[in-house]
Amino acid sequence: MRQNCKYFESRTYPSGDTVRKCDLDLAPEAPWRCPDDCPSFAPRMVDVDWKYGTMITPPTPAEPESLGEDPSIAALLDAAEDIVNAAGPQVRADVDAEKAKAAKRGLFGRLFRRRKR
Repeated sequence: MRQNCKYFESRTYPSGDTVRKCDLDLAPEAPWRCPDDCPSFAPRMVDVDWKYGTMITPPTPAEPESLGEDPSIAALLDAAEDIVNAAGPQVRADVDAEKAKAAKRGLFGRLFRRRKR
């Protein structure tokens, strides 16, 4: 991926796993490649002449040999993303219902609520 694009994002977790992605979701072969003719590519201008410490993005893992050959891989990832995105509204509704229920109980209801077992 083009690490010099302002839409590139990388995050390393305590386990050592690193996520590399396009914030605009325009890189179907992430984390290895951006499209060659990406219409939204914009050079990152903020970090010009910055000095980097030890928090540099780890190197990208080796690209799989089958990358780009099978379009069903991108379709599968898109389908998985659709499933996750579809669950969002239900989760939000559940959280809102819990907040409304807590608001009805009032202060003492929140302080002395029963714990579920």
